[in-house]
Amino acid sequence: MDRLTRLFNPRSIAVIGGGAWGSEVIRQCQKIGFAGDIWVVHPTKDDIAGLAPFRAIEDLPAPPDAVFIGVNRHATVDAVRSLSSIGAGGAICFASGFREAVHEVGDGADLQDAMLSAAGDMPIIGPNCYGFLNYLDGITLWPDQHGGVPTDSGVAIIAQSSNVAINLTMQTRGLPVAYVVTVGNQAQTGLSEIGQSLLANPKVTALGLYIEGVDDLEALVALAETARDLGKPIVALKTGQSEQAQRAAISHTASLAGSDAGAGALFDRLGIGRVTSLSAFLETLKLLHVVGLLDAPRIASMSCSGGEASLMADMAHGSDVTFPPLTQDQRDVLRETLGPIVTLSNPLDYHTFIWGDETAMTATFAAMMSDQVALGVVVLDFPRQDRCASPDWDLALRAVAHAQKTSGLANRCTEFTG
Repeated sequence: MDRLTRLFNPRSIAVIGGGAWGSEVIRQCQKIGFAGDIWVVHPTKDDIAGLAPFRAIEDLPAPPDAVFIGVNRHATVDAVRSLSSIGAGGAICFASGFREAVHEVGDGADLQDAMLSAAGDMPIIGPNCYGFLNYLDGITLWPDQHGGVPTDSGVAIIAQSSNVAINLTMQTRGLPVAYVVTVGNQAQTGLSEIGQSLLANPKVTALGLYIEGVDDLEALVALAETARDLGKPIVALKTGQSEQAQRAAISHTASLAGSDAGAGALFDRLGIGRVTSLSAFLETLKLLHVVGLLDAPRIASMSCSGGEASLMADMAHGSDVTFPPLTQDQRDVLRETLGPIVTLSNPLDYHTFIWGDETAMTATFAAMMSDQVALGVVVLDFPRQDRCASPDWDLALRAVAHAQKTSGLANRCTEFTG
C-alpha cells in the first residue's frame, strides 16, 4: 500500500470550514452515497449541510482518512499542522494565494513553504485545487457539481486545472471515468506520484494527464516505467505551445511549462502518447479503455462515403498509422458482397448498396478484418435524435457487433461515431 492509498480510499472524511465550498463537499459525498463517516469542523456554526460540527480538529472522534480543507490560505497552514499532528491520512488544500500568486501576494511562496513544513509526512494535494473524484468507490472530495457516475472500471484523469477537470467530467462520449484528480500547485504531491498510485488499481485501464508543467522528471520516468510494466497506456495533453500559454501556466499553478518541443521529445522517449485537444484526449482514452494498446499501427477503415474514407486517410497522414492493402481473399468476399461497382480498398467506401442489410454489412465488416490489422474502425454519422429516426444506424451497430464475433477479433473492432 502506497502513502496515498488511505487518502484516495477513505473510510472517514473530514471537512474543515463551513462555507459554500465545504458544504458542497458534504452534499456531493451524500449524493454519491459515501458509506463512511463524514465529519465537519467549524468553531461557531451549529449545522453545516445537516451535520453538527466539531469545534476543533482535535475534537474529531478519530484521525480522518481524507480531509478537505476549505478555509483561507493562512488558516489552511494551521489546519494542515493540526491534521498532521493527529495522524490524518491526507488532505486536499483548496485555497489559492500560494506560490502561484507570488506576484500578487508577496508572501505566497513563504506560505507554501510553511504549509509543506506543517504537513510533515502527511500527504497533501494542492494547494489551489478542487480535490478528487473516486467513481469506483463513491468518494467525492470535491466542492462543486460534476458530471460523472459510479463505474466498475475506467480511466483515471489527473489535471493541473480544476476547471478543465470539471469540464471533463461533463463529457457525454461514453468514456467510463474511474478517478479525476486535480493537483494545483503540486507543492508536495505531484501528478507522477498520484499517477502511479491510481494505475496500481486493477480497475483503472489507462491514465490521462492534463499537464501545464512537468512536476519532476525522475518521478515522470518512474510513472512511465510503472505504466509500461502494468501494460496500461498514458496519454497527455500538455499546454504551453505558445508564449501566452507558458505565462498563463506560471500564474495559474506556478508551473514552468518549458519547451514544447522538449516536452514532445520527452513524451516520445517515455512512451507517453500526446494529443493537442480535449476532444482528442477523451476519444484517445476511450479507445485505450476499450481495446487497450494496439500491437501495430495498422487499421482497417469502413464507411459508406467516399468523403469519409478520404478523411480517415488524411487523419493518418503524417503519422505512423497505415491502412494495409486488401488480400485476394478479402477482395473475393467483398466483391461477392458489394457487387461490381464498389472500388475495393482500405479505407473502404462500401457505398449505400448494402445500407440496411444487416447480413451484408456484417459480412463486409468481418471481411475487412484480418491478422494484418490491429484495429477495425466503422465510421457512422448518426442523425440528430431530437429530429430524426435512426433504426438503420442501430442496425449498423448490430452488424459491427456480429462482425466482431464472426471475425474472432472482438477486442480489435470498434465504431467511430461522428
